[in-house]
Amino acid sequence: MRSLPLSSLLKYAPPHFRPAQPAATLCGALMLTIHHLGHSQSERIVWLCEELGIPYELRHYRRDEVTRLSPPELKALHPLGAAPVIEDGDLLLAESAAIVEYILARHGDGRLRLDPSHPDYASYLYWFHFSNGNLQPVMGRLMVVSRTGLAADHPVQASVQVRFDRVMELIETRLREVPYFAGSEFTAADIMSVFSLTTMRLFQPVCLGPYPGILSYLQRIGERPAYRRAMAKGDPDLVPMLD
Repeated sequence: MRSLPLSSLLKYAPPHFRPAQPAATLCGALMLTIHHLGHSQSERIVWLCEELGIPYELRHYRRDEVTRLSPPELKALHPLGAAPVIEDGDLLLAESAAIVEYILARHGDGRLRLDPSHPDYASYLYWFHFSNGNLQPVMGRLMVVSRTGLAADHPVQASVQVRFDRVMELIETRLREVPYFAGSEFTAADIMSVFSLTTMRLFQPVCLGPYPGILSYLQRIGERPAYRRAMAKGDPDLVPMLD
């Protein structure tokens, strides 16, 4: 099948795809450029590249000290002004889950994801999407509602808290049964999940004392050399929140 030129493909691409300047090179080969906002979901992408051992250029951005919003330089890259954003040759791509899937498909060589023939394939899919589909949204809602000053028994506050508790209990049950979200193997489902259980707590404090399964899991994650490298490079000012 004949490939269409990039200029033709871009007519059908969503707004977060646009031509980008070629990334830096290593030994003549293109390498990824990761646009990383400190203390954000973009830590997932740095960690993924460290786990895969693929070269990348890391460009740091800092939040506004007052508003905690991302800087205008990111708005110049993507209309939402959010991170992560990656460049891979002529491709510019946003959304952390999309980026993780893209890197695994293009550069992963089958690593950190499960094949459909694997018995844990469905679990891998479920937990890969669980963080951005359930955990992260309910933490965001809890953060917003908590800042309104509503009483604990207010229906809005109570309903959000109940939902959050259910999500955390589900995670706790899972991590007491298996060492990693997909099952016995460390996968990208873990890379997608850890931010919400750790760095996100800078924005919405959560006590993990009632969740020993989660705490044990985070200790296993903290022993991974790639995770330690990623956090040291991406957020050197932050001690990973593993307890």
